[in-house]
Amino acid sequence: MPELSRRRRMLVLAICCMSLLIVSLDNTVLNVALPSLQRELHASVSGLQWTIDAYTLVLASLLMLSGSTADRIGRRRVFKTGLVIFTLGSLLCSLAPNLELLIAFRMVQAVGGSMLNPVAMSIITNTFTEPAERARAIGAWGATIGVSLSAGPVIGGVLVETVGWRSIFWINIPVGITALLLTWRYVPESRAAKPRRPDPIGQLLVIGLLGAMTYAIIETPRSGLFSPVIVTFAVVAVLSLIGLLLYEPRRYEPLIDLRFFRSAPFSGATVIAVCASGALGGFLFLNTLYLQNVRGLAALHAGLFLLPMAAVTFICAPLSGRLVGSRGPRLPLLIAGIGMTVSGVLFAAFSADTNNWLLFPSYVLFGIGFGMVNAPITNTAVSGMPRSQAGVAASVASTSRQIGQTLGVAVVGSVLASGIVTSRYKQTFETAAHPAWWIITGAGGIVLAVGLLTSGTWANGTARRNARRLETASAP
Repeated sequence: MPELSRRRRMLVLAICCMSLLIVSLDNTVLNVALPSLQRELHASVSGLQWTIDAYTLVLASLLMLSGSTADRIGRRRVFKTGLVIFTLGSLLCSLAPNLELLIAFRMVQAVGGSMLNPVAMSIITNTFTEPAERARAIGAWGATIGVSLSAGPVIGGVLVETVGWRSIFWINIPVGITALLLTWRYVPESRAAKPRRPDPIGQLLVIGLLGAMTYAIIETPRSGLFSPVIVTFAVVAVLSLIGLLLYEPRRYEPLIDLRFFRSAPFSGATVIAVCASGALGGFLFLNTLYLQNVRGLAALHAGLFLLPMAAVTFICAPLSGRLVGSRGPRLPLLIAGIGMTVSGVLFAAFSADTNNWLLFPSYVLFGIGFGMVNAPITNTAVSGMPRSQAGVAASVASTSRQIGQTLGVAVVGSVLASGIVTSRYKQTFETAAHPAWWIITGAGGIVLAVGLLTSGTWANGTARRNARRLETASAP
């Protein structure tokens, strides 16, 4: 790909961030509409979980396939296709007459979204070739993730209250069309010098693992832990995981290159991405249902309650990107871990959700933590990797975020559903949510511990050694 002018590079970055904005926004914007969906479409708690997890599950399953396909047939071509499918899926979601079709159309959305995140990251890493400039660009990318995920509840609250829940999908349509036209005009085509071969068996194993695991977690409260269907899906998930661990190392070009995990920073970024996104998914799911179904707030007021979290994330996300570019990922990761852990403790141990004096500081702390975490995840995942592998590494990081979001909603929602008595919903919600808050606290603690462990001198040494091995192995 020819060297572009600085203005053109900045425009390409803006287009990529625009696509990321709508994909990430749809992870959280629907949360505040869940009570409205529950009333209008007569959805159970598991039905609400599926409206979120159907989207994140398909994203997680297809991100790496889309990234490798783009490297092979052209990043710009796949990126444009993704924008078309995502925009069409958004239109279909806004027209869905029932819960089942909404879930199906959310999956269509996710197919398009899977072609945007990893492909956009590949475009960025191949557009910004100078290390410091690339770090700043990746910082802007990570900041976009933080801002979009945290702003979702506020934007969703305004739209649900003023127009209705279907309007949350309308906002994707003009943004998607604009991004498509700009991509057509300004984003150059590029391919990997040595594209990776397809790995259909690996892809099927990933779908089997994530799909079966998510189904088993979400449906356990309704079907029972030892029911035949839950046991069957659990066995499928375990066998799929074993298959991945045995099959992928034998392939010359696997879908998931397990050698990446010899780098402590890369492994740490993967764990942190799962835990941080899982904490966010669970945090928003619990708060949305509490604020509207227990406190009786309207969607707009529930979104405004979450505004402190969105505001500090908006401030901290770009700050984190600059800190990563100037001082490395360690400090932002430690701030993120402390913020999320302390916020979780306030909810779990001090019932912050029932005390306004603790509720808002808890939101602020969680917003600081999540605002700080995304830029170092992305930067750590791709730094030290050979340029030819940066897109694949970024795909793993993006996949980890979606897996975390999926598991966060699945686990927290199932814990909540197990403890709620439908006839006494408001009276039993706080008790049912208590163990879920401890799970979120634990996720924040893991972010802190793993961030501390995998961002020091020893960890950076493993990344350098692994990068040399990967470069040697990929050399002709």
